[in-house]
Amino acid sequence: MLKETAAKRVNIVSLRMVKEGSILYDVRRVSSPSEAAGLGRKFLEEADREQVIVCCLDTKNQPVSMNVVSLGTINSSLVHPREVFKTAILSNAASIILFHNHPSGDPEPSTEDINISKRIKEVGELVGIAMLDHVIIGSEDSFCSLKEKGEYSADLEPHNLLRRDT
Repeated sequence: MLKETAAKRVNIVSLRMVKEGSILYDVRRVSSPSEAAGLGRKFLEEADREQVIVCCLDTKNQPVSMNVVSLGTINSSLVHPREVFKTAILSNAASIILFHNHPSGDPEPSTEDINISKRIKEVGELVGIAMLDHVIIGSEDSFCSLKEKGEYSADLEPHNLLRRDT
């Protein structure tokens, strides 16, 4: 004898982004790690806890949106690629730059920083949104570009992006 199952109701949804504010960014196009760090610093310089922010860029490397992905503690922050790419997909981003701060002031990446960067980069390759860099903001204008440290392969070079200022 077959058991009858009740019908399941499926929600019909729509997605939208809500603009919470805006900033004026002096450099229209991000083309170097130092320019990227300048943008990230506007959000993270005074933070007393670790924060992770994603900057979504269009095809010309112009920032189109910024989103706080994670608020952490004084020395750690949890981040999942799903949260990073949610904003990027809704923003129709061609690429992203990931930022986070080290409240200690030392921008050197931890093993965890490097591992999550690699994971986010791999997910970006799957969804077609390149992670151009992961920039760690320290104190007194210090920063660390994980791309510059050699944590990323040269596969992003065809975009001609984020070269070190000379």
